[in-house]
Amino acid sequence: MRYLSLLLLLLVPFSCALATPLSVYVSILPQKYIVERVGGEHVRVTVLVGPGQSPETFEPRPRQMAGLGEAALFYRIGVPFEEAWIDTIRSTNPRMALLDARQGVTLREMEPAGGHHHDFDHHHAAHQPDPHIWLDPANVRVMATHLRDQLVVLDPQHADQYRANHDRLAEELTVLEKRLRDQLAPYKGRKFMVYHPSWGYFADAFGLRQLPIESEGKEPGAHTLARLIGEAQKQGVRVVFVQRQFALRQARALAGQIGARLVSLDPLAEDYLVNLQRIADAISEAYR
Repeated sequence: MRYLSLLLLLLVPFSCALATPLSVYVSILPQKYIVERVGGEHVRVTVLVGPGQSPETFEPRPRQMAGLGEAALFYRIGVPFEEAWIDTIRSTNPRMALLDARQGVTLREMEPAGGHHHDFDHHHAAHQPDPHIWLDPANVRVMATHLRDQLVVLDPQHADQYRANHDRLAEELTVLEKRLRDQLAPYKGRKFMVYHPSWGYFADAFGLRQLPIESEGKEPGAHTLARLIGEAQKQGVRVVFVQRQFALRQARALAGQIGARLVSLDPLAEDYLVNLQRIADAISEAYR
């Protein structure tokens, strides 16, 4: 019996060494949160776009490309840099699984700057699908389900843990969604101003509207800025959201002119649930 337990002791480290975590590469920090919540200890997540970097202009470094060559999964989400790099990433590691976070999610269009909404029946090539899908908790539930299924395929021996982790996250997202819906119900139809149109899915989910200052990478000229100020005053905008990946000068000037508070929020923050609560709090405080 003693020999058997000794043998088991010798075998345990060996079996642990075999169970190396899956290497998962993601584009942005909110995805890291989702993968770590569903994958737990069985995944090792690497984020391509680091804090303060913009997914619009990002280029992977050679070290990141080398890591992708060894990865089990690349979890893409539709941010601009992916389009330019996806073929290179694929050719670096043809065996790697590729999961698109947009699977099963209904995409919306990016608003143009200055509050001019074109007719949605006439699609202009210039107007891109909005990639910020994670800013609606209902979308994250869909994303987490597809991610769970992908992890189960890649690593069936930990399927039960992936399912349990997924169920816990889905429950937390449902609770958050209900809490935010109750909190924001009194402000239905209210508009908030944003420097970059990142918050459209959040606005759609909770009956709000975003008015972007900048759109498709173009800063507004004096004429557009004047129109934005007029629009914001007419609509009773009381809050302007800015994010550190983009210039703040114009947003600050605009907030000053319309008497709105300027709130810095990062749509790319990793602490996903806390971040969504933060924007809801900022909106409800501004319009209280």
